[in-house]
Amino acid sequence: MAAPIWLWAFSVALTLVPSVFGNSEGDALNTLRKSLTDPDNILQSWDPNLVNPCTWFHITCNQNNRVTRVDLGNSNLSGHLVPELGKLEHLQYLELYKNKIQGTIPTELGNLKSLISLDLYNNNISGTIPPSLGKLKSLVFLRLNDNKLTGPIPRELAGISSLKVVDVSNNDLCGTIPTSGPFEHIPLNNFEKNPRLEGPELLGLASYDTNCS
Repeated sequence: MAAPIWLWAFSVALTLVPSVFGNSEGDALNTLRKSLTDPDNILQSWDPNLVNPCTWFHITCNQNNRVTRVDLGNSNLSGHLVPELGKLEHLQYLELYKNKIQGTIPTELGNLKSLISLDLYNNNISGTIPPSLGKLKSLVFLRLNDNKLTGPIPRELAGISSLKVVDVSNNDLCGTIPTSGPFEHIPLNNFEKNPRLEGPELLGLASYDTNCS
């Protein structure tokens, strides 16, 4: 005798429960949502009760339902970034430019090993550039310009051979401009409007963190 339809539906629902409550990427993005003020309801579709966040607006996933893009540029968002973003291990593009985001850049962003583009420009982000970003060996675009960042440019970034674009202009960085690795080809105007940032370092002749005290 066939099982009643309600019993079948109940068993299906049970199999879905672990996915609903066990999706670490959805949890991470929901933590970000809670940390942001969203006056234009850009994040209205971000429903934490869904199986995964791949149906949310401004989120792109790959064929395995892993998050690869977060596109929230120019969205009138304020608030701060959260360490949980570092759990999006398949993320390739983190686009949060032209908002009103404050606070610091979480060191956990250095865990995003697949990241190609980190665009946080035109915000109110403060604090230092985390040296952990030097672990992003797939990074091509790093745009942090027009914020309130302080401290030196981490020399760990010079070890990212894939870097093509670095823009840290219009901050309050200090020290000298790196000249090794990918920085050999970065135009100097990408470092301008940092009053305490000195010219390109002369290797072996100057400490890179001068003028940072």
